Amino acid sequence: MYDKNNIFAKIIRGEIPCNRVYENDFAMSFYDVNPIASTHVLVVPKGEYKNMFEFVNNASAQEQADFWSCLTETARIENCIDGCNLIANVGNGTFFYQSVPHFHIHLIAGDKKQDFSDIAK
Repeated sequence: MYDKNNIFAKIIRGEIPCNRVYENDFAMSFYDVNPIASTHVLVVPKGEYKNMFEFVNNASAQEQADFWSCLTETARIENCIDGCNLIANVGNGTFFYQSVPHFHIHLIAGDKKQDFSDIAK
């Protein structure tokens, strides 16, 4: 079951402020509060999806199109469309885990600030 009180849901509803990069009808991007590189942005759908598989299997075609458009536009704005890392954690895997139960992709580029293993969020 989706947790409507997770931090990303609160950000999407405007209950918690964020440093927004880009937004469209079905998705938004904002800077990670604990960046591991000089560019570390989170891209989230506005719909209630716990992880990437739930999003891919259940989101409408328009939601999916807007999400990927948001990701692409965010990479363009951050000037990293030709070189970045995209990471989506799902659940509690062996190496990394998803600490916020709302589908999101980490867009990471630029100079490393901390150990890459700290991306387990």
